[in-house]
Amino acid sequence: MQIGFDVGATKIESVVLEDNGQEKHRSRIACPKDYLTIINTIRDINDKLEKEFQKELPIGVCHPGIHSPQTGLIKNAPNCFWLEKKPFQGDLRKALGKEVFCENDANCFALSEAIDGAGKHYKIVYGIILGSGVGGGLVIDKKIVSGPNGVAGEWGHNQIPYFAAKKEKFDSSNPREAEIESFLSGLGLAKRFKKIYGKNLKTNEIFELNRKHDLDAEKFIDEFKLNLAMSLSGIINILDPDAFVFGGGVSNEIDFLNEIEFMVKKFVSGKEYEGVFLKPKYGDASGVRGAARLGRNATY
Repeated sequence: MQIGFDVGATKIESVVLEDNGQEKHRSRIACPKDYLTIINTIRDINDKLEKEFQKELPIGVCHPGIHSPQTGLIKNAPNCFWLEKKPFQGDLRKALGKEVFCENDANCFALSEAIDGAGKHYKIVYGIILGSGVGGGLVIDKKIVSGPNGVAGEWGHNQIPYFAAKKEKFDSSNPREAEIESFLSGLGLAKRFKKIYGKNLKTNEIFELNRKHDLDAEKFIDEFKLNLAMSLSGIINILDPDAFVFGGGVSNEIDFLNEIEFMVKKFVSGKEYEGVFLKPKYGDASGVRGAARLGRNATY
């Protein structure tokens, strides 16, 4: 039995998992915007759950950004700036008086789906997060691969494919605007739709217009499909995953994964790809479930 916490920009979610993956507890509260209050909140929930289940439980925590192996500090967590440059894992260990394992939320999503979710039958599972940003997590043989710098899987910060930039006559001196995230994330899609068509819409509204065959939205989503296929092909050419599992708000709007899978084959080496594109079994709950798995996997 393990406790998992998912610390996000708006919520702290907790879960208790049996060893077989059955949930014994789940709760969610608003996330405080103060670092010390977050530490104390996690401690208090942990103490309450251990009292309820009458045993000390392993604990894992997922969060935006990366726990730097070099400094022990959180980095690249702009949506949770109160965690930025903080020794989150170390402070949690001190507050709780026991081992705590922290990991990027996309990695925990991928771990959950690889262990007992949509990707459980596959060796190399790549979790794709298309939400307000673009992230990813790599799991091989049911274990997270994060790399010596903790950035493995962060495909969203690669540069966009050359032909996508050329087609849109892209011109910017800001390298962040040339990243895949700017072309595939929810925030990026809404910003570019307004720039191209002068319409201030949320990303889900753009997808809804596409389903209603609005001409501007259809053209825009067709370009999104192409950009997504080309970007995914880069992952395949390097890692050749058995399975992609798609999570996040933008992924929830995608009802054309089969089409993306077909398009990807145009851009991968050899023009063939036998992997599968999957929706997650546990949806938004996969992050916290993966966090609960951290303590167990760290002892293998």
